[in-house]
Amino acid sequence: MTSPFHLDLHAVRTRQAGTEVFAMFLPGSKILEIAEIARIGPGPNGDIEGFQRPEIKAHVRGIAEYLNRGDVLFPNAVILALVPGVKFTAKRGTKNQYVEQGSDSGVLSIPVRPNRKSAWIVDGQQRALALSQSECGSFPVPVIAFVSGDLSINREQFILVNKAKPLDRRLIDELLPKVGSVLPRDLSARRVPSMLCTILNETPGSPFYQLIKRPSAVSATAVITDTSLTNLIRRSLQDPRGALAVHIGPDGPADLDAMYHVMASFWGAVRDVFSQAWGLPPDRSRLMHAAGMAAMGVLMDQVMTRPSDASNDYNMAYTVLKRIAPHCHWTEGRWDHLGRDWNDIQCVPKDVRSLSNLLVALERDISRQVAA
Repeated sequence: MTSPFHLDLHAVRTRQAGTEVFAMFLPGSKILEIAEIARIGPGPNGDIEGFQRPEIKAHVRGIAEYLNRGDVLFPNAVILALVPGVKFTAKRGTKNQYVEQGSDSGVLSIPVRPNRKSAWIVDGQQRALALSQSECGSFPVPVIAFVSGDLSINREQFILVNKAKPLDRRLIDELLPKVGSVLPRDLSARRVPSMLCTILNETPGSPFYQLIKRPSAVSATAVITDTSLTNLIRRSLQDPRGALAVHIGPDGPADLDAMYHVMASFWGAVRDVFSQAWGLPPDRSRLMHAAGMAAMGVLMDQVMTRPSDASNDYNMAYTVLKRIAPHCHWTEGRWDHLGRDWNDIQCVPKDVRSLSNLLVALERDISRQVAA
């Protein structure tokens, strides 16, 4: 029988609970050569086999695009379970007495076999797939590996690694403006909305000054969840007809000053026209509720894209909102056109769509009547 080829790697070895554990760096393209992804699914006898979730293609594609940008930092370790039989040859020589003795260095030899892999991926399958699809096959990826031929142990480690609650999306959004490096596309798209949200919350004179709840700090006056604001900003940026979209070029930097002017003008007018509903908790004012914010964001895109002298943006928005104000019920009464009580509006797609369509239709019809 022909001996299998081996992949030899510099590694550091230690032991945990009697199990050999290795730390090393492996070229990204080599991971799937030695390791397989044990997908969860029914076995021949009806028992569950494997443990890994299905591939998330969009996530894999995003990681690959990030890697293809070139000189990137990617220190996230892939965790492997190695089959028994890998060989570790410790480095010879006297150990430095001043260095912690909990590990030793040497060369780890892993069999490379075409029909039977020598490892299972416990954590990092999306990264491994992205590395195999990227143009960075030689990229050195940190790998932590332990020796185990017991699938139950591999599943146990998979559960322990993945049971932790993912980072709060709001916390990630707040941290994004503080990250100066190149980010994957999905995170880059969230950076500008978060930056603008921060500016609106921290600038005296802004209609949202200290009204926005952020993970790092919540002022006593904060009543708006930051995601309500970042979501409407993101929508306006992604819609070619959005009021903010014109202020971000395909390749150039975002004009945050211009975006702030649009937001401050429109929402300053909202604050002044609906002063009795502004600044109240969402359970007392549907204007400050995620549903009201989203619907008014749609109206903003309709109103603030009309030709106007920038110095007159606030007055234009104020005039438009004053006209539709008698038909709005943010804190009491009933939305007759919707057949819904004021506090019955929820942040669900159907309600947001209905309220958005109503506000847009009211503004359009009343403006036509005034112009006639």
